[in-house]
Amino acid sequence: MEILKRPLVTEKMTALNEKGKYAFEVGKNANKVEIKKHIEKLYGVTVEKVATMRIQGKLKTKNTKAGVVSGRKPMVKKAIVTVKEGDIIDFYSSI
Repeated sequence: MEILKRPLVTEKMTALNEKGKYAFEVGKNANKVEIKKHIEKLYGVTVEKVATMRIQGKLKTKNTKAGVVSGRKPMVKKAIVTVKEGDIIDFYSSI
């Protein structure tokens, strides 16, 4: 089972990094305890709080020669992790 898929590096989430909050896309079946242990092991920080949310995929429609085709993007689960004050996670260190 895949716990962490990727960090979310958007303008909104980067602004939260200054407050000690980091966002990750996680597997659908990952729970808060697994996410906390995995981040502490992977990044060497102390996690204080984990908030998870499930985002429904957006409805997409396009017109083709065969007619209107509609579908839905896949569901995504996000986790916002609050780390102990003074700890930081550097996503750009491996680049």
